[in-house]
Amino acid sequence: MLEVLFRKQDYIYKKIDKISYKRYFFNRVDFDERLIGLIGARGIGKTTFLLQYLQSLDIAEEKKLYFSVDSIATSNMKLFDIAEDFYNIGGKVLVIDEIHKYKDFEIALKEIYDFLDLQVIFSGSSAIVLEHKKADLSRRAMIYRLKGLSFREFLALKLGKDFPSYSLKEVLDNHLTIAKEIAQTIKPLEYFKEYLNVGYYPFYFEAKENYCIKLEETINTVIESDLPIIFNIEPSNIHKLKQLTAYICASKPYELNLTALAQKIGINRKTLYQYIHYLTLGNIFSKLEAKGKGDTIFSKPAKLYLNNPNLNNCYCQESEVGTIREAFFLNMLTEEHKLNYPKKGDFVVNGHNTFEIGGKDKGFKQIKDVDNAYVAADGIEVGFGNKIPLWLFGFLY
Repeated sequence: MLEVLFRKQDYIYKKIDKISYKRYFFNRVDFDERLIGLIGARGIGKTTFLLQYLQSLDIAEEKKLYFSVDSIATSNMKLFDIAEDFYNIGGKVLVIDEIHKYKDFEIALKEIYDFLDLQVIFSGSSAIVLEHKKADLSRRAMIYRLKGLSFREFLALKLGKDFPSYSLKEVLDNHLTIAKEIAQTIKPLEYFKEYLNVGYYPFYFEAKENYCIKLEETINTVIESDLPIIFNIEPSNIHKLKQLTAYICASKPYELNLTALAQKIGINRKTLYQYIHYLTLGNIFSKLEAKGKGDTIFSKPAKLYLNNPNLNNCYCQESEVGTIREAFFLNMLTEEHKLNYPKKGDFVVNGHNTFEIGGKDKGFKQIKDVDNAYVAADGIEVGFGNKIPLWLFGFLY
């Protein structure tokens, strides 16, 4: 069995040998941990990252092994048995991909952690709800939730230029200087629309002409395979998840009527809340809760967006530009910050900074007299005062 897995690993290595760019999380994962989990949307580069990490290790090839749970070669094997066989031949680092497709994976990981002296890195869909599992992985595993390409990373891949990332505080305090420095090298607005349309998933650079087709296939796999497996959704209800996604495409985030939506799809409100929760965990939706309200499965979100603007472009017949802008801002900042819906403005970040999102002529009328308030404006290359270019928030990671 191990011989087959090593052969497959060599084959997969050859497919990524030409990929030299390393995503932002390559420098954020603490590889000193024994059990590491990588959770993120399909297509954002988790598998490439895992293989790049293995290739970077200065140890013998037989001491590091990658395999995917959905491989036919492992379909009749227990995870612990594979890990034990690998450990017995001197294995050191075991990488397990697509782990959400293995029933009771958390129990197997617990056993591997407790009985075998291996470093184990596993990855899977963000729909994995580790906190709901019976085995306590939380005190054993370091879990990282990973995102798609930032605007900064998109530019690095497209132009071959490496730009630094900035903290939110740096952007708020020094956006004028930062934007001018970047604009001396490139014209960011020249590429920003392309990023919003097709730049979030790295596979854009593999086959640009088929990007939306591949993205739709990726989302369909989440809805038709990942979510039903993890949450025991009946096959007859899968089309309701697609209906819900299509409805959110056509809706404005602030016009969410859950009662009407439940009736339209033909489910009760409790099931609707569950489906919104599942699609959020699957990186298809992003929820924005009102400030001061709890974030539970059965709490009504203040606003509901598709996870990133590329989904609006490829999955929806049409989307308002305001929705696209807000979805971008929300997606970029949720990497490291907590966002809520304030009484005034579009977003409040970390309970402290309020943001209004709009076009280049957007003013401060909606957030007048609000402390620590900013306008994130599309269509401007450089800002002024508390008015910041929207594209610059794509440099946060």
